[in-house]
Amino acid sequence: MKISLVARPKKNIAFVFFVPEKSAACDQPLAAFLGKAERTYLRAAEGSLRLGEGETRTLIMPGTGRKAILIGAGAPSGVLHRKAGLLARIAVQAARKEKIERFACYADPGTDPEATRDAYETVAANLLMANFEFVKYKTPPPEGFSFVKEVEMAAAKGPAGRDIAEGIRRGTIVGEETNACRIIANTPGGDMTPELLADHAANAAKRAGGIKVTVFDEKKMKALGMGGVLGVGKGSDSAPRFIILEYLKGAKGEKPVVLVGKGVTFDTGGLNLKPGEHIYEMHMDMSGGAAVIHTLIAAARLKLKANIVAIVPAAENMPSGSSYRPGDLLKTMNGKTIEVLNTDAEGRVILADALEYAKKFNPSLVVDVATLTGAAIAALGLHYTGLFATDASLEERFRAAGEAVNDPVWPLPLNEAYEEDVKGTFGDWANTGKPGAGGGASTGAAFLWQFIKGYPWVHLDIAPRMTATDREYLAKGAAGAPVRLLVRILESATR
Repeated sequence: MKISLVARPKKNIAFVFFVPEKSAACDQPLAAFLGKAERTYLRAAEGSLRLGEGETRTLIMPGTGRKAILIGAGAPSGVLHRKAGLLARIAVQAARKEKIERFACYADPGTDPEATRDAYETVAANLLMANFEFVKYKTPPPEGFSFVKEVEMAAAKGPAGRDIAEGIRRGTIVGEETNACRIIANTPGGDMTPELLADHAANAAKRAGGIKVTVFDEKKMKALGMGGVLGVGKGSDSAPRFIILEYLKGAKGEKPVVLVGKGVTFDTGGLNLKPGEHIYEMHMDMSGGAAVIHTLIAAARLKLKANIVAIVPAAENMPSGSSYRPGDLLKTMNGKTIEVLNTDAEGRVILADALEYAKKFNPSLVVDVATLTGAAIAALGLHYTGLFATDASLEERFRAAGEAVNDPVWPLPLNEAYEEDVKGTFGDWANTGKPGAGGGASTGAAFLWQFIKGYPWVHLDIAPRMTATDREYLAKGAAGAPVRLLVRILESATR
């Protein structure tokens, strides 16, 4: 999809009007580009329309045959409001339904330059996200798949227009990388093994430029003492990999932000085999790894003046004669042992080595991203990522960024009380909490905390946001969380 800023939309291109309550599309600036007969028809048609927020109606203009999509925008708040991203998705979905390949909408310039750039970054990213569908394995229909090819945003020239254009530029990159994350998360496990994930990361980094790629094989991981990653991966015919991407374009000596992503490319649960209804979609258990890879790629394409490292421990959790077992004791990179109580709590096991390795970079902040617990879904439903932070300022910062880009997070408790629930009997730490203790999302976070203490740290449990919900106006499958959130955090740190 091409998104461009124009002074005047193309002739006969479809128009999209976002109509607030007690307002009319025919009174909006975009309507000035309609012919007289079209404006007369639009005014008459609107007299009988009452659109609720998010509701759409498509009109066909007399004479020209131009299509106009009217979208209820709810209470007046201006296009800079956070919900603009959701309205952008609705517009694309409505256009795709009508087989509209090109449409124009009005771009409200706002008054604050940075707020304008941020708002249109969000709008552009969401336009691209709504235009995505994972069709790689589908046979195209005779008429082809329905996608929007171009969106024109009409706005006056000048400084405000340049701010909108810059927002579109940034948002296009963020949207493309969010969709790239969704592609590899949606890819079947047989086509996205740990080795193939490492190849994907290397190829993406090469295209972006300026990124150093290092991949450890089993021999190197054994030499480093990464017993967590090796333990989880040893039941599979697909060998584990440890992926490191380094983008170092900040000040020399500046401590980097390290992003760590869970890369379980398929999770059967191991010997604690998942039931049939829960094993489907487990090729997406590497969504955290996909997110941090493409967050770093987005940062490189945006040319952020920052030092950023992405780490992905990649393994496949399979049941076989060589699988790790309940009762096994795995020695991690920092020398501490993990007592395996359940082989289906594998994500935290591989992340233990990755968090320890992250310390080598002397980071200013470590953020791990993982589809870690079903307990996070039980606590939050499917609308928020679970947020665990080591201090209140980090919690506030991530919440604000999530709200700004409509990639929301919600805080859950993390403190020493939960450490008691993950202390091992025969090893240092147990990979599940005590039976009946509850609070599984917090005990999972408390386990990870043991491997990153002493550093500013945020844990994002994206299990609730692994897949898109029906009311998000996105295609089924991976949602791409939290790429937009992480990019906004990195952007704000460089301003």
